Amino acid sequence: MSKRGADATDDLSAPLKAGDRPVADAPPDEVGEFEDEFEDEFESEDEILEAGVDGRPDAEREAEEQRDEMDVDKQAYMPGRTKLAPGETLSPDPSTYEMLHTLSTPWPCLSFDIVKDSLGDNRKTYPATVYAVAGTQAEGPRSKENELMILKLSGLSRMEREDDEEESDEESDDESSEPILESKSIPLTSTTNRIRAHQIPPSSGDYSKPPTTITASMLENSQVVIHDVTSHLSTFDNPGSILPPSASKPLSTLRIHKSEGYAIDWSPLHPVGKLLTGDNDGLIYATTRTEGGAWVTDTRPFTGHTSSVEELQWSPNERNVFASASSDGSVKVWDVRSKSRKPAVDVKVSNTDVNVMSWSRQTFHLLATGADDGQWGVWDLRHWKPNTAGGSSQLRPKPVASFDFHKEPVTSIEWHPTDDSVIAVGSADNTLTLWDLAVELDDEEGRDAGLADVPPQLLFVHYMESVKELHWQEQMPGTIMGTGSAGFG
Repeated sequence: MSKRGADATDDLSAPLKAGDRPVADAPPDEVGEFEDEFEDEFESEDEILEAGVDGRPDAEREAEEQRDEMDVDKQAYMPGRTKLAPGETLSPDPSTYEMLHTLSTPWPCLSFDIVKDSLGDNRKTYPATVYAVAGTQAEGPRSKENELMILKLSGLSRMEREDDEEESDEESDDESSEPILESKSIPLTSTTNRIRAHQIPPSSGDYSKPPTTITASMLENSQVVIHDVTSHLSTFDNPGSILPPSASKPLSTLRIHKSEGYAIDWSPLHPVGKLLTGDNDGLIYATTRTEGGAWVTDTRPFTGHTSSVEELQWSPNERNVFASASSDGSVKVWDVRSKSRKPAVDVKVSNTDVNVMSWSRQTFHLLATGADDGQWGVWDLRHWKPNTAGGSSQLRPKPVASFDFHKEPVTSIEWHPTDDSVIAVGSADNTLTLWDLAVELDDEEGRDAGLADVPPQLLFVHYMESVKELHWQEQMPGTIMGTGSAGFG
């Protein structure tokens, strides 16, 4: 990121949790639109020709352009260290991105999930396509306008580079395109706190058929609604198809929680659907889909947290095990078969709220957490000992790695889907950062580079206003989608 003169930036906002939400202005009439700050200033060839013939000598015009370029301060921006002067804002350096697009929606969507598609894995060609689901944050008198949004983002082109001029015209045409947003919506009765998608394989075992895609939305009114969005997704690839009114009806509405919540996760090892939900009372419930398609919630909650449950994560390799993170500063590990409904392991990991958590799907004993004080760390679960028969042990083991680079609360964290050393972190300091735990740098190299206070594991810093949630697009290596108060990126 580099600095440039512009309007002053907005104030930082706190992480979305425990009932705190940003106040949104009235939305535009459009469903949503891409915003390309790198697009051409002039729309047509006539405008370009007219702009070039302005009566001034070429040398004079070139000199003015050079002066304009010098107004941009290309100093690197470091969160919590670089101070923006009045009238300054941040501008991305296009040369550091393979792809970069921004997208605005009528209302902020501060939680979303990426939907796996049938376009293939390990995709590296452009233009790219991404499918996602999101929940809106309409507040106040317009809260009835909230909806579940099903999105298709296509025509996502690669950044143009100087060496691209050497490519053939045919190859350039394939990679350059205008981004397109298509969307379908399902009305919701309340603001969405958190949304997660899950795919169920075809019951016939015929994997040539598409999976059933369902979503679970935790709402501000404490309800959890489950929808089947398969038909909505199919309309993107079948123009002209019409959805029946029944397509927007929930498969189930769970009313087991007495308070709202932000913690939700689908089990990757229960194909038909097993859902965990946690609320601000510290209670966790498990809901299972039966073979007949009904949704059954166990009325006995998992108890043990003394404050709100902020994050839930199923184990990637143990179908009966999950972990929970709480604003009480602890992470607990549970076995759903336990009759006591108490945690098997109870670990104090922070003196502040533990906002977010991610379980590595490559190295199953590694768990990453992010807290309200800006610290995030990685823990080796093999060092966490089970509780004694007398109850909670509240262990305080040392993390495998810990970083206090961010000076504001950590709002999102997620392991790279295939690299067990790379982690993406979102923070209320308006940045999304990438880290590689395998990187080492000795003290002398750090001093020579002038980066003594910057961890060598920090790979990349992306500015994103009030970032709330991020996810890797697993089928497109290196691609991350994030959301914040100003839209998606």
